[in-house]
Amino acid sequence: MMDKDGMVVLLVFLNLLFFHTDAFRRDTAERQSRSEGGFCRILRTQTRGARRDGQNEFRLRVEGDPETYQPGSTYRVSLYASSPSYFRGFTLIALKEGREGVTPDDYAGTFKLIDESDTQFMTNCPPAVTESIPRRRTRIQVFWTAPPSGSGCVTLKASVVQRRIIFFQDEGSLTKRLCEKVATTEKPIQECCACGTAKYRVTFYGNWSEKVHPKDYPRRANHWSALIGASHSRSYVLWEYGGFASEGVKQVAEYGSPVKMEEEIRQKGDDVMTVIKTKAQWPAWQPLNVHAAPSAEFSVDRARHLMSFLTMLGPSPDWNVGLSGEDLCTRDCGWVQRMVKDLVPWDAGTDSGVTYESPNKPSNPQERIRPLTSLDHPQSPFYDPSGGPITPLAQVVVERIARKGEQCNTVPDSIDDIVADIAQEEKEEADNTPETCIYSNWSPWSACSSSTCDKGRRMRQRMLKAQLDPNMPCLHTQDFEPCMGPGCSEEEASTCMMSEWISWSPCSASCGMGMRSRERYVKQFPEDGSSCTLPTEETEKCVVNEDCCNCVVTEWAEWEPCSVSCGVGMRRRERMMKMEASDGSPCQVQLVEAEKCMMSECNTDCMLSEWSAWSECNKSCGKGHMIRSRMVKLEPQFGGMPCPETVQRKKCKIRKCTKGSRTSDKRKRQEASDRRRAKPSKESVAEESSACPIRPWSSWTECTKLCGGGIQERVMNLKKKGKSSQPNHCKNKKEIRACNVHPC
Repeated sequence: MMDKDGMVVLLVFLNLLFFHTDAFRRDTAERQSRSEGGFCRILRTQTRGARRDGQNEFRLRVEGDPETYQPGSTYRVSLYASSPSYFRGFTLIALKEGREGVTPDDYAGTFKLIDESDTQFMTNCPPAVTESIPRRRTRIQVFWTAPPSGSGCVTLKASVVQRRIIFFQDEGSLTKRLCEKVATTEKPIQECCACGTAKYRVTFYGNWSEKVHPKDYPRRANHWSALIGASHSRSYVLWEYGGFASEGVKQVAEYGSPVKMEEEIRQKGDDVMTVIKTKAQWPAWQPLNVHAAPSAEFSVDRARHLMSFLTMLGPSPDWNVGLSGEDLCTRDCGWVQRMVKDLVPWDAGTDSGVTYESPNKPSNPQERIRPLTSLDHPQSPFYDPSGGPITPLAQVVVERIARKGEQCNTVPDSIDDIVADIAQEEKEEADNTPETCIYSNWSPWSACSSSTCDKGRRMRQRMLKAQLDPNMPCLHTQDFEPCMGPGCSEEEASTCMMSEWISWSPCSASCGMGMRSRERYVKQFPEDGSSCTLPTEETEKCVVNEDCCNCVVTEWAEWEPCSVSCGVGMRRRERMMKMEASDGSPCQVQLVEAEKCMMSECNTDCMLSEWSAWSECNKSCGKGHMIRSRMVKLEPQFGGMPCPETVQRKKCKIRKCTKGSRTSDKRKRQEASDRRRAKPSKESVAEESSACPIRPWSSWTECTKLCGGGIQERVMNLKKKGKSSQPNHCKNKKEIRACNVHPC
């Protein structure tokens, strides 16, 4: 009768025998397949019961979920398991439809590894990708470059190994079928046939907030960078899906700096009609009754009818949102009236970070611009195991506010916004005004200097708010134009046609009373060439939240990090003034708060003095040695580096010893012995001192300073002999060491 331990040994032996027999059988089959001319075969085993596609335990996905592929284009392919499932191994292949993979021609496209520590090409089947090391995993990614034109449909297939079970599905969630995108079905790019010019206002509404995107939301430094873009021709591309980011795009996406990109835009000359810019938004999400949404105005014409822009969401590795080559020209030769777009995040392909605050990790080589997906990485703030769409981070609204010139749209426009001029003065001034000069709006025109029909002048003014570069001169702040007294152009009012008023701007105050304005444009100037005196701008008072108090401040921000990494430092926090007192009195509120912070004790390494000079050789001839030493100035503390050696010795040899030199050395040694007998040596004193009773060291005294380097002492009191005719050599001992050496 076999006992329990014997049964266990037998079972282990049978399992090993079965494993090696099965491996030998598979190896023999593969060698036989190759000898018969087969290229490579992916082994399939039976599963424990049929797997229904509806379970979706494992899933193969191509980025963007396309139904067709563009020949030569590269796609990101993901294989992942739904929680709580996992897989230990896998095989991934791409076959031409109807092929079995027995010849190299059966395979379609090529794979490129993303993480070589996790994936590799199969040794016995180079077109296939498999795991590098069998281990538990929930996701892998590779790039797949589609085959050339004429390859027909392609099937991507995956096999998944979970424990000893291999799942291989010929259809369902582990198979993806893509057919070639037929170029002849694409409609040719239609040239813009609209006439005249159109003016638009683009408004950016950020929706990126902790409430909508709670995972790992960066509470401290979240913001939108300055929006930068342009209205441009089709021959100029600011950025596009599948392209590579320019240096300007990189600086916007990584650092939020629009300077380089604006420089690139302005270098394009006639390909650009208007540079589009708005200010940065801190924090990223703000209620519209607190802060107006950033907006900018731009113009388009038949040659430059596309609009592109981008803005960074920060902090992030290289993520941004925007529009690329959005066409504002319609098929019926008109101009788009209104357009609303939801914006999802894009990866500029210049940094490989996966979280908002990942350290800089440049992509090498640089990758192509692509949209972020919910399956990019488990640590991504947008990760969703189900692969659902990412909730939009922002929305942009593009509204037409005016048209100029003869229009040729074949379908009548429902909005009558044709004007005689589209901000001609503003355009001329904008072209000449340096970017470093910031002005207020122009004041209304003054009364004419002439009260008769003789020609006079009238004036308007503006204020220079800031001059960012003292070396760059700013333009004039006064403007003049000819005029005549009242009654000299009675028909002016009747011949000067104006557009309808544009909607009111947001109130300038977020709490209490402020101002708002609205504009209109001249649709037709007087026939005699004189200017219109009718107002083109109106302002009025507005009130937001009447119940709000004076001196309104924001909540305190979080504490900044301590100013030191160890020891005692300072930290601070701030809050901002949302509204000052309406009567102009100063607000007695604290906007900055500071306090001490204590970090862990600083590691103090051992500090040594410089080496002393080498001593003389202890022999005047023959082989000897000499030494040098150094002193411990500061003992290591709190895990600091220990002290290295303090004494070094090296050999020395002056000259060979002769008989005379030996006699001379003997005589010198005799003289030294006589001197030692005449005067007690240190060794003899030490011997006598050893007779002194030894007491333990006292405790170290308190440090003389809290920081900046102090001193501690301890002593050893030696009891002297009371009755002795010999000199008493017992002396108290004292040690000193440095303390609290961290800076104050």
